[in-house]
Amino acid sequence: MNEHVKHDTVIKTLTDLREESEDVGRNRSENPTMGDIINRRYSRRNFLGGSLAVTAIGATVSPLALLAASEAKAGTSAFDFTEIEAGVDETHHVAEGYDANVLIRWGDKVFADSPDFNPMNQTPEAQERQFGYNCDYIGFVPIEGSNEHGLLFNNHEYTNAELMFPGLATIGKDDEGKDKVIIGEITEDMVNIEMAAHGGTVIEIRKVDGKWEPVLDGAMNRRISANTEMTLSGPVAGHERVKTNADPDGTKVFGTFNNCAGGVTPWGTYLMAEENFHGYFLGTLPEGHREAKNHERYGVPSGWYNWGKYHDRFDVSKDPNEANRFGWIVEVDPSDPNSIPKKRTALGRCKHEGAESVVNGDGRVVFYCGDDERFDYIYKFVTSGTFNEGDMPSNADLLDEGTLYVAKFNEDGTVDWMPIVHGEGPLTAENGFESQADVLIETRIAADLLGATKMDRPEDVQPNAQTGKVYAMLTNNTRRKEGDENPANPRANNAFGHIIEIIEPDGDFAATKSTWEILLKCGDPSIADVGATFSAATTENGWFGMPDNAAVDADGRLWVATDGNSGKKTGRTDGLWAVDTEGEARGTSKLFFRVPIGAEMCGPLFTPDGETAFLAVQHPGDEGLSTFENPTTRWPDFDESLPVRPSVVTVTKQGGGKIG
Repeated sequence: MNEHVKHDTVIKTLTDLREESEDVGRNRSENPTMGDIINRRYSRRNFLGGSLAVTAIGATVSPLALLAASEAKAGTSAFDFTEIEAGVDETHHVAEGYDANVLIRWGDKVFADSPDFNPMNQTPEAQERQFGYNCDYIGFVPIEGSNEHGLLFNNHEYTNAELMFPGLATIGKDDEGKDKVIIGEITEDMVNIEMAAHGGTVIEIRKVDGKWEPVLDGAMNRRISANTEMTLSGPVAGHERVKTNADPDGTKVFGTFNNCAGGVTPWGTYLMAEENFHGYFLGTLPEGHREAKNHERYGVPSGWYNWGKYHDRFDVSKDPNEANRFGWIVEVDPSDPNSIPKKRTALGRCKHEGAESVVNGDGRVVFYCGDDERFDYIYKFVTSGTFNEGDMPSNADLLDEGTLYVAKFNEDGTVDWMPIVHGEGPLTAENGFESQADVLIETRIAADLLGATKMDRPEDVQPNAQTGKVYAMLTNNTRRKEGDENPANPRANNAFGHIIEIIEPDGDFAATKSTWEILLKCGDPSIADVGATFSAATTENGWFGMPDNAAVDADGRLWVATDGNSGKKTGRTDGLWAVDTEGEARGTSKLFFRVPIGAEMCGPLFTPDGETAFLAVQHPGDEGLSTFENPTTRWPDFDESLPVRPSVVTVTKQGGGKIG
């Protein structure tokens, strides 16, 4: 999407810039990759060799696919629904017997007095009171214990200017004469609208006559944006490296952005994970600056957005420390719409995909997170204090004290959770860490020094309180070198990703020694060279690539949402798949819901009774030569006067009952 400040026009969309930046892999450490470890661990197994190539999608699961999935068995699935057909078109699809309804769309009112959506005359003031763009994480907290009335939390990760603003994008030619979307100058007014469209929404919702709808006069409704006042809390608060021109005390931050996944704490607060914050900064650091190595490890600046052209804090040459104030987990108290969100620095700084939690047997709370970049790490944070269900105020600052760990996956099938604590091992002044604040600001470099395992783009990490297992979504790694092919994980140019299952001993999520297995290698199992390991019972519609977000429902079943499937990559859109993890059906996957062309499937989330699934359809239409005037779909309104709109969808079973 957005330009570098030096240019008035760009040929690359934000999707192009994101994909290029994510593909870089900034981890220069010599730590072993997950592929190295898997290769050594499983080298005794036979491998169907060959180059990774996606050819025509096979019509059925081939005998070679059965061989590639030789360890999987068909059995009784935990899921009972009629699978839908994979494919690509302009609208969404859900399994037979279910209703999928749009709950709220970009530009919809969040308050009773919000202005009506006018895509031809957008303003920052209106957008601050309307549902934001590119909905991602979804959280839900029941009101008075009801499964039909509660607060919905939703992150707004980023904006697609070419799909948002009329007259901005046109179709032209690139240097090779190929058709390309060309984006004009992003004006200051557009930047301010983008800033207002980022962040998150808290909105009351209720089920009326079997259908969910927003409650616009809800007392706790609020918008959070890139302008919202926040405080830094925990070990980094007030440190010299987070002091700026506008905040000489280093405690007050304005805004949050690129909020990808997130979490809901056991005490009912809303966690927003700051992911690709590096893309919002422009400029060049002064020669020899203290932050040069730190910024380089995080990819700052990347210049996806030109906010720094109009707001000095996003120009590192003018405010070198501002970037250190992003990349955190933000905690929001939804019970008070006037409360000031807190950036909880004890959980570390990285490109957080989410912050899903579980209450451990001893009362401590454990949070899991992936750092969403190729060759980066998986983390968990264990609170020092314990959760008190009967005294919610006592839980208010649990996230300010605890231990952050990073994972090292070993060849013998164990995981070492290594503490990221100042003074332990290499995390000393000799290596540039004067305090725990330095360690947390440079979490990635600290993890490098500890020898953490370089993963294939870790995204959502989802604990299952019922089984003591944790599921890590590894989306892909197209930077993996040839020669790493093996029967259990990352292949050369690992385009389709895999899912790691971590088993916490005796259900102790705070343990520092765990075990691990591969649940799935993803991709088309009908192409032997891909080496996918879905169960033989998985149909031609049931396999998927690029696992991203995940949810465990009330029955302990795993659901996986994807990011990156498309007509040109897999012949199907992204969607929501039900994945068996136990018994003989382990490794069986079924397609439940699919998004329109160009969209990513985010969320998902289930009400506590399992009778509603909330799904976020992000950046629909973001594929091919798509612009505001000529999108590849006009979902969800299919109105020529309206642009394509990211939206939250509710899924319910016709006649009532649990999903799936």
